[in-house]
Amino acid sequence: MGMATKHSKPSRTQKGQAIPNFTEDEARAYFEKIRWPKGPICPHCGSVAAYRLQGNATRPGLLKCRDCKGQFSVTLDTVMEDTHLALSLWAKAFHLMASSKKGMSALQLQRNLGIGSYRTAWHLAHRIRYAMEQDLKPGMLKGQVQADEAYIGGKYRVGSGEDRKSQYENKTAVVALVETGGKVHSQPVEHVNSATLRSALEEVCDTSAQIVTDDHSAYPLVTANFEGGHETVNHSEKEYARKRINDKLELETITTNTAESYFALLKRGVYGNFHSVSKKHLHRYCSEFDFRWNVRELLDSQRRDYAVRGGEGKRLFYRMPTGMA
Repeated sequence: MGMATKHSKPSRTQKGQAIPNFTEDEARAYFEKIRWPKGPICPHCGSVAAYRLQGNATRPGLLKCRDCKGQFSVTLDTVMEDTHLALSLWAKAFHLMASSKKGMSALQLQRNLGIGSYRTAWHLAHRIRYAMEQDLKPGMLKGQVQADEAYIGGKYRVGSGEDRKSQYENKTAVVALVETGGKVHSQPVEHVNSATLRSALEEVCDTSAQIVTDDHSAYPLVTANFEGGHETVNHSEKEYARKRINDKLELETITTNTAESYFALLKRGVYGNFHSVSKKHLHRYCSEFDFRWNVRELLDSQRRDYAVRGGEGKRLFYRMPTGMA
């Protein structure tokens, strides 16, 4: 017993998964290695002719380009630009958020990192979520794609007559599209109707995909152009999965259980860790949970590195300056 067969996956343990305890110099070297594996590249002009500035009056990590004469550091043109936090704290924050399956609240991040201000921890978390946001590509999701929707937000007050509140009041609809055994993309939408569902599907699903949904009345219309067809599980009749023989004479399962598993993680994060999220920022939480789902096969340290790479070319201000949308 306990012997691995040639078909079994390698054993996954938490060995080597500890939070990095970098010094400031080690953290700077780590970020430079992730961003510039072959040596520094000037973010101003793209030149590789860069050298490190020395001297007592020079801040650590400052480089200068021999071609455009511009100065820069590893944080320039990333989510870390103009940060007042130590890079060692950034490395730990990236690791914690990349490895926490159900997310980590700003308050917990503040305690774990010893940050004095809640606002600083909150902004730090949102900048990392922005780094986790993945570029959408048309046709990104292929094969069998499960589509489902859920309502995320605060609890509603039960009453009677005019005081009775809708179960959807103060909640925001989120549509999730999940490849069976593959990637996910979720996004908040104003309304769950044919227009928003069609837009969500056409934005990221390949036209060859087979779309699997519940018995929501809008789906037959919006999935008509997908070559893989539209399959339905009838939740109103308590049908949650069924088998069928496809065109290749293969047995396949028709279900939306994978999409519902994704929503289970998102909801547990919102209700268990964050407790409340605003409609304005919900898309960032979706990006965070999408990211961890899409790289779930990686080790925690690899997932952290992946998130760090995603922070290049992105900038998120605490308050958006005038003139910036």
